Amino acid sequence: MKIPKRLQPLVDDGMVDEVLYQLMSGKEAQVFVVRCGDSVRCAKVYKEAQKRSFKQAVQYQEGRKVRNSRRARAMGKKTRYGQKEQEDAWLNAEVDALYQLAGAGVRVPEPFGFVDGVLLMEMIADEDGKAAPQLGEVSLTPEQARDYHGKVIADVVRMLSVGLIHGDLSEFNVLVDATGPVIIDLPQAVNASGNNSAEQMLERDVDNMRRYFGRFAPELLNTDYGKEIWALYETGDLHPDSRLTGCFEHDTESADVDELMAVIDAAKEEERERQERARDAEEGDD
Repeated sequence: MKIPKRLQPLVDDGMVDEVLYQLMSGKEAQVFVVRCGDSVRCAKVYKEAQKRSFKQAVQYQEGRKVRNSRRARAMGKKTRYGQKEQEDAWLNAEVDALYQLAGAGVRVPEPFGFVDGVLLMEMIADEDGKAAPQLGEVSLTPEQARDYHGKVIADVVRMLSVGLIHGDLSEFNVLVDATGPVIIDLPQAVNASGNNSAEQMLERDVDNMRRYFGRFAPELLNTDYGKEIWALYETGDLHPDSRLTGCFEHDTESADVDELMAVIDAAKEEERERQERARDAEEGDD
């Protein structure tokens, strides 16, 4: 096929030998299948900011660390330079997450490089060597559903163990190869310790997986891994090999209203006394 303009620099630099075909076009990027020597890989071409339709970018970017303080200050401003720095940080987020997660044992596509807004990475293939299908395109037996669900939850735990949450996990962001599920699409990866919405996003990711796999193995619908995982994370007890039960004991103890009102009344009384002391001090000065 004709070489897309955004891929031409990779061809010129010898990183890509041939563009075979376009695999997909989504809200954030276009993905092409390319040949690199004897290997077939994917080239993910990110769309420019004004052409992306992904919403709530600010919510996902909250808490992301920027090593360079000058860049961090610039990103907080609306200048052209600040917007460019913010865009660069957004584009690099998936690359950084892929390297970090691959090193942590999470099943994600292996990254091979990032040039001018194009991510070169492993192509996840099926048994025939063709691009692997999305999880949502696969029919599962109850046994497969339980097995795949367990693998995805284990990867969610490994991700959170290194401080990351996918943030947009669903059956459309998981591919299935010959050995099981592979998590993809991580430009919105969330910094768990610095994002006020981290708990909500983790539970949403896990609940999406529960609902999907529960179509094939209904007993999974009764699990509550999201809250269990977050509770372990909050107490510092979450590890890559943490053993989970799928159960979470919700706090059903009713609040002691009388005790709460007594605390409020005591605080009011303390404030009243403080104000009286302040007035007395002012009168004494006079």
